[in-house]
Amino acid sequence: MLAHLPSSIGHALRRVRPGLEKIVFHDPDIGTAISLSVCSNAFADGGLLAVRHTADGDKLSPPIEWHDVPAAARSTVVLVEDADSPPPKPLVHAIVWNLPGRDGNLAEGALSVEPSIDSAELGPNSCFQHAYLPPDPPPGHGPHRYAFQVFALDCVPDCDEAPGRGKLLDLLRGHVLASGLLVGTYERRRAS
Repeated sequence: MLAHLPSSIGHALRRVRPGLEKIVFHDPDIGTAISLSVCSNAFADGGLLAVRHTADGDKLSPPIEWHDVPAAARSTVVLVEDADSPPPKPLVHAIVWNLPGRDGNLAEGALSVEPSIDSAELGPNSCFQHAYLPPDPPPGHGPHRYAFQVFALDCVPDCDEAPGRGKLLDLLRGHVLASGLLVGTYERRRAS
């Protein structure tokens, strides 16, 4: 989608980015002192995402897994945000909610660009699609940090429809038992 933007636009917007402090994981109303371990066999924390996991490649979501979910957890939520997108709020790439309240994982490609996922429900991404939005930074904008956030909840969210980012924030407040974060980076050097 953004691959064909001129690099000059990316350079002009290079300083326009919300930052990691704006992702849900760092929201003071969500925070918790208990940490989950979030990792991937495809990239290290702060490491580069493979092209196959971006809009420039196969558009496959990278594999992630999480551990140390408290025994009292009733459900788990995974949220993927771009902390460096030009809008003032991080760009939502995926919301996966109502996962089981235990250690778990999402295999490579589990979050398809199609609006379905095995045994879980996808909330709308920033393009209003109930699907995975692969990393697609503007050329020339610099490296983008993609935050894979996992939240263990003390409840199963009661929601008539899959929540977007705002509704998800409401559902998380007062219910997060533990949370974890894994950051992957990707930079599109020039227009394809």
